[in-house]
Amino acid sequence: MKLLLHTCCAPCLIYPLENLEKKGFSVTGFFYNPNIHPFTEYKNRKLALEGLKTQVLYPEYSPQEFFQTVNKKEENPARCALCWEMRLRKTAKYAKEKGFPYFSTTLLVSPYQDQEILKKIGNDVAGQEAIEFYYEDFRPGYRAAHEKAKAQGIYCQKYCGCIYSEMERFIKK
Repeated sequence: MKLLLHTCCAPCLIYPLENLEKKGFSVTGFFYNPNIHPFTEYKNRKLALEGLKTQVLYPEYSPQEFFQTVNKKEENPARCALCWEMRLRKTAKYAKEKGFPYFSTTLLVSPYQDQEILKKIGNDVAGQEAIEFYYEDFRPGYRAAHEKAKAQGIYCQKYCGCIYSEMERFIKK
């Protein structure tokens, strides 16, 4: 069973990848994240993924897609839902085009993301694109995967990726 896995970063890929492979899925990562800002952050996350030695596809980095999507809707949670929908839709379309029967996302591993909204978006996109969304709550593996990443020297970011989350991170301090 082939599954295209939208991948936000290397640490968040570790647990879903291991778990899905144990269940018999042949997983290909899909690093589509036009939300990541600045470009140096995008490069750091991409390099960390390349170091994992697993199959990951890298569509062109185009931050303008993110800004066009969230234009005048920069407040959270509206911004996040729009961003998730944009990334899951691109993943679903690519999966369908390339013959993957399933798609999912590593965003489901994060305790900082809204599982119910992600699940709804994934199912809605799946229905619209005529492909299967694989939902699983991967959060139980989050801490161990991030500890493993740190122990292996894998780059671990400090914010979700977008300029707004980076600003929020500093404002909270």
